[in-house]
Amino acid sequence: QEQLVESGGGLVQAGGSLRLSCAASGLTFSGYNMAWFRQAPGKEREFVARISLTGDTTTYADSVKGRFTISRDNAKNTVYLQMNSLKPEDTAAYYCAAGTGWTRMSSAFRYWGQGTQVAVSS
Repeated sequence: QEQLVESGGGLVQAGGSLRLSCAASGLTFSGYNMAWFRQAPGKEREFVARISLTGDTTTYADSVKGRFTISRDNAKNTVYLQMNSLKPEDTAAYYCAAGTGWTRMSSAFRYWGQGTQVAVSS
């Protein structure tokens, strides 16, 4: 059974850092582009970052560019999101997703994790 499990969320002060992890099982991890999305209360889910099959190409939302870094370790079936210089507006549930297309559209991703909560205090 295909599964994505996020971890690493928590409460942090503005300006701080967190590293999210997403461990995949039951799927051929290296065959999927991976992405992180987030959803704040009362808002729609939004794209954060994506990484290609081998990790050589990444894309970021303008709101996180220069502060967040997505990476992957295909040997460990894990994708990461390093979040630095966190702001209160980064507060959201963060989800990892796996898909075969190269897109920012959440509807195109086949597998999703359950989410991990990130809260940034001012």
